[in-house]
Amino acid sequence: MSLIDTYLARTPGSRALFERATASLPGGSTRTTVFNPPYPPYMIRGEGLRTWDVDGNEYRDFLGNYTSLILGHAHPDVVAAVEAQVRRGSAFAAPTEVEIELAEEIRRRLPSVERIRFTNSGTEATMFAIRAARAFTGRPLLAKFARAYHGTHDTALAGTPGVPDGISDLVVELPWDDADGVERGLAGREREVAAIIIEPVQGAGGVRAADPAFLRFLRNYANRIGAVLIFDEIIAFRIGPNGAQGVFEVRPDLTTLGKIVGGGFPLAAFGGRAEIMDRFDARRPGALSHGGTFNGNPVGAAAGLATLRYLTPDRYNRLASLGERLRGRLADTIAGGGIDARVEGIASLFQVFAGPTLQGEGQLSATETLFLGLLVDGFHLAPRGMGAISTPATEADVDALADAVVSRLKAMQPAAVSVR
Repeated sequence: MSLIDTYLARTPGSRALFERATASLPGGSTRTTVFNPPYPPYMIRGEGLRTWDVDGNEYRDFLGNYTSLILGHAHPDVVAAVEAQVRRGSAFAAPTEVEIELAEEIRRRLPSVERIRFTNSGTEATMFAIRAARAFTGRPLLAKFARAYHGTHDTALAGTPGVPDGISDLVVELPWDDADGVERGLAGREREVAAIIIEPVQGAGGVRAADPAFLRFLRNYANRIGAVLIFDEIIAFRIGPNGAQGVFEVRPDLTTLGKIVGGGFPLAAFGGRAEIMDRFDARRPGALSHGGTFNGNPVGAAAGLATLRYLTPDRYNRLASLGERLRGRLADTIAGGGIDARVEGIASLFQVFAGPTLQGEGQLSATETLFLGLLVDGFHLAPRGMGAISTPATEADVDALADAVVSRLKAMQPAAVSVR
């Protein structure tokens, strides 16, 4: 059978749910990034590294809900914290102590965060950080980088359908890791720039880490032109106990957080210098508005706090070691086999890239073929080849993933290419 035929035969329940979903949900889901042709698997349960779909197929989950489940599924500490909080109450029109505890834990890890506010998503976190920078500087322009992903609000998606030209005109896209390109791109507009926002480790851009020297340049450049430097660490915060800013030793003015800080629940945050963040202090005349029915939700805060408390420096080191093992094993085998592919990443993050000479099956691209093949093999990555390692993973798990990836890549090589 073809790969698609094999997938269809394994997932009739998912197919039925997808067809049912398309009657109510555009594209069959409420989240564009989880679609893959012909349809995604519909999950029913997760425990540790493993998940199971509605057809009973088991997967080793190397995506973790797009890097957010750093402790894997249903971690006992998180489950206990959530259960205890739910029994006390799941939401109030008032703050709770656990919200303060999570804020204090984040501030302990990130010295640049003097004040912090919680949101429900990374999209909201970057939106409010940009708004804070504009209010603080009195300037309109945002500078961001090629292939960046900062959520789905209008400013983050400037130049795309549905975003007015007036908003798009206030965003400048800059070249990645190119100090001269930054200066050229903003030449003559330096005093219009409210903020420069960057992912120290790009996610959608290919899990590529910025050169620390480039981040230092941005720090100095932002100081020179009077702009706010924002680190989007929604993904990058997982690379070390003190986030990317701790690893690269560069201090931003504002930081946006999400993913692991919610422990698998919808919670995110933005924070930084007190003089900027205090613009949200409701005791001040003209304070910036920041509402949200579920901001600082105690269930999400309890899950995030349990997650961060579990993540000791030794556990971060172990995750990074597993990441190095996976990337090294893949890189060596790819090079040794003359395969047109590569792997990138840092710490527990990675991405596999299928090269242009590799052949997809049928109407599928090589990247889609790799993703679907790995699903059939029992491994779940992002459709674009990105993955993340969680604490339940073992050396045997990452070795098995490496072997499966290489096997699928070899199968996509043109017939004329010999594999040593």
